[in-house]
Amino acid sequence: MNLQGTVAVITGGGSGIGRATALKFAREGARVVIAEYNEDTGRETVNLIEAAGGEATFVRTDVSDFAQVETAVNVAVDTYGRLDVMFNNAGIGHFAPLLDHEPKDYECVVQVNQHGVYYGILAAGRKMRDLQIKGTIINTASVYSYLASPGVFSYHAAKGAVKMMTQSAALELAPYGIRVVAVAPGGVNTPIIQGYKDMGLEENMKRHHMRRHLLEPEQVANVVAFLASSDADGINGSVVMVDDGLAAFKG
Repeated sequence: MNLQGTVAVITGGGSGIGRATALKFAREGARVVIAEYNEDTGRETVNLIEAAGGEATFVRTDVSDFAQVETAVNVAVDTYGRLDVMFNNAGIGHFAPLLDHEPKDYECVVQVNQHGVYYGILAAGRKMRDLQIKGTIINTASVYSYLASPGVFSYHAAKGAVKMMTQSAALELAPYGIRVVAVAPGGVNTPIIQGYKDMGLEENMKRHHMRRHLLEPEQVANVVAFLASSDADGINGSVVMVDDGLAAFKG
């Protein structure tokens, strides 16, 4: 696996899976644009990459705004001359029983987790087409694209859409040589699951994995890096489970 010379935009690159993937990409030789809403954490990721000898650029990005996602893509091309990988990873969560779930909460989660992915597919797909680059677009789906769990109705809605958008975009972008794939993580030790931890559900989450522990962001990042590489050239329109077997058995 070698990403030497490639250019990647990673949304949500300031923490969790996004940061771990940015660091992995940089170690593999990629130049990375960190598209992150939180300026402090985004710049911290850039500093970590540069301290290790890599190249990275920060762009403050609210993925719920198409213009800002498009700007991040343009910065990648303006700064590094190309765009090879778009990792639509930024996401938020909201934990509440369905009947206590307010429309504003639903709309916020869907705007970031679903529309943000659509905006990334659209902006990156157009740019790769125009530059005639046979790139790769990778989306963060979830085991919750497939499995129901109480308290995360809006998250289910958004991640279910990401699964289908991945398949649909792969079909439509194939004539341009662009691959579109997704990863579906299980429970990952990131800030997005803090609500579960606050409710004392962390041990229950661990039991739903075959090896009885949460995944670490680096485990997902390794799969994303593989999917971005030429070694994964035969994978297209697929959602790759990174869940330590969570979706394969009844925990």
